Amino acid sequence: MNRMRTWLPALGAVVLLVLLVAWMAGLFSERLAPGLEQRRATGPEPVYTVESEEVPVTEPVSGSVEAKQATVISSRIMSRIQRIHVRAGDQVSEGQVLVELEKSDLEARAAQATDQINVVRARLTEAERNLQRAVELQGRGLLSMSDRDAAQANRDTLQAELHSAEQALAESRAALAYASILSPIAGRVVDRFAEPGDTAAPGSRLISLYNPLSLRVEAQVREQLALALDIGQPIPVSLPALDLHVEGAIEEIVPAAEPGSRSFLVKIRLPYDERLLPGMYARVLVPAGSEQRLYVPRALLAQVGQLWVVSVAGPEGPERRFLRLGREVTGGRVEVVSGLAPGDKVLPLE
Repeated sequence: MNRMRTWLPALGAVVLLVLLVAWMAGLFSERLAPGLEQRRATGPEPVYTVESEEVPVTEPVSGSVEAKQATVISSRIMSRIQRIHVRAGDQVSEGQVLVELEKSDLEARAAQATDQINVVRARLTEAERNLQRAVELQGRGLLSMSDRDAAQANRDTLQAELHSAEQALAESRAALAYASILSPIAGRVVDRFAEPGDTAAPGSRLISLYNPLSLRVEAQVREQLALALDIGQPIPVSLPALDLHVEGAIEEIVPAAEPGSRSFLVKIRLPYDERLLPGMYARVLVPAGSEQRLYVPRALLAQVGQLWVVSVAGPEGPERRFLRLGREVTGGRVEVVSGLAPGDKVLPLE
């Protein structure tokens, strides 16, 4: 008795499964032989004829968001950092002061160069007067030609010294200007690599920034597809992190393939979005020709468990077929991967 109770649920499940398969095969539907009885319908039954359609195909290519206009700020002189006015994420304008370096010694050099100019100018004024007197005396025959030439040479030497002192002043002022580091572009600060009190050396990184208006997608596209692309061609781009789908435009195609992957670097301009950040993952849908596909209206399909079923007109009447579906497209139609062929007539499910 206990053994029968154990087997009864399993037997019931098998019977139920057999009945379900029989129903899906149409054994419980009434069938009529062709020509023996007319269908009792008030009008012709709507039939959808499956046709092959040529559709464009795209190939997804991974890329990343990069800034066309980006820069790393560094110092041109060695000096201690006095102030840093920005942090990561700050917006800056072109010409804004980002970093101030200690400049007391630079100001002293500029003052020293100014004083040197004043000294040379005073000596030059005296030399010009001496030269004028020497010319007058030499014209009267009271001074030799060599003395006049010596006065001339002294005046010319002081003029050269004045020019050199003015160049030294310009150099010291330029060095003083380097103590205030300005932003070369309007943009956004990515990161700062130093703090006040650190020593800034020539070429060392202090701040990195980029222009948010210059963001674009860069992707490596295999050569078979890249050679068919054109500058200015619109191309779909998706950014999964933002659930964003936009249409970009090809801005640049680097005219040299990467030897390892045999791919070309394609740069795609994006419309501005304040949520975009450099380094974000992007997916580029590159055109890859076209192919034939089959579609059926979604209303003609039925789902049984995880399977999709459709009713097709057969030689002996309607028959059910299992389908493997693809993506749903506009117009309420679904792509059929397998289960139907061009010319099949799909009937409404009863």
